Amino acid sequence: MRHLPAMEKQQKAELGVIGGSGLYDLDVLENVETVRLETPFGDPSDEFLLGTLSGVRVAFLPRHGKGHRISPTELNFRGNIHAMKQLGVRRLLSVGAVGSLREEIPPGDLVVPDQFLDRTFHRGATFFDRGVVAHVQFGDPVCATLAAAVTASAKTTDAKVHEGGTYVCMEGPQFSTRAESNLYRSWGASIIGMTNLQEAKLAREAEMCFSTLALSTDYDCWHEEEEDVDVAAIVAVIQANAARAAETIASLAGRMPKGDCACHSSLAGAILTDVSTVSAEARERLALIAGAYLESA
Repeated sequence: MRHLPAMEKQQKAELGVIGGSGLYDLDVLENVETVRLETPFGDPSDEFLLGTLSGVRVAFLPRHGKGHRISPTELNFRGNIHAMKQLGVRRLLSVGAVGSLREEIPPGDLVVPDQFLDRTFHRGATFFDRGVVAHVQFGDPVCATLAAAVTASAKTTDAKVHEGGTYVCMEGPQFSTRAESNLYRSWGASIIGMTNLQEAKLAREAEMCFSTLALSTDYDCWHEEEEDVDVAAIVAVIQANAARAAETIASLAGRMPKGDCACHSSLAGAILTDVSTVSAEARERLALIAGAYLESA
């Protein structure tokens, strides 16, 4: 494994993967190199692994850092997504452990959700602030084309796969109260986690296709016949799910959608700020994300 300097620009990746709890490495990658990047929004969670799968360049980042050092609230979502953009990523898969809010999604099942509910309170979830305002469309937060490829790939594993559903993104790091868990069930939500919504929002602003692979580990605390969520029990399920996630990613590389997608022009018409008022500092900070739009807005 060779460590690359951050400025070695020829290192690009078509597919980005953010690994969640239990997925801190991606052993299926070939010709692996590492790179540590800096961004205008601060440092990413850890160094990136760059490698190849089925001829596709892949960039992998452990969301919580190696050794699981960073809590959900402390994550630098903007730094992580900006760094993916630096690496040329056009399609982003977020993998994460979730609790199940439905009887039919037991621990060990995989879910590819298509909607989100936001129950977070303390997180930066936009690149556009401090002098530049943009409003991207977010009615459909997941790229349907990428999600279909993720679903097909997940079905090559030994797990049951659920296509669609709503992911509740809670603040954490504590798990839900029983009242909260039952409330989310009454809303028709399918799963609950602590990380993927901000990644979906920022990926849309960065004009990337986005999808989630959610790994069910427990029944949260609503299920009367199951024990309340327990970290030790979750870890055992996470280890099995991590292997399924790696299999899914390996299969996905061979099923990658081709060509452009509407996601790749999601900032068109979204920036409302008069370009003449944008400061040099803001232009530099947003050059990678929105440089072309700030020049011609």
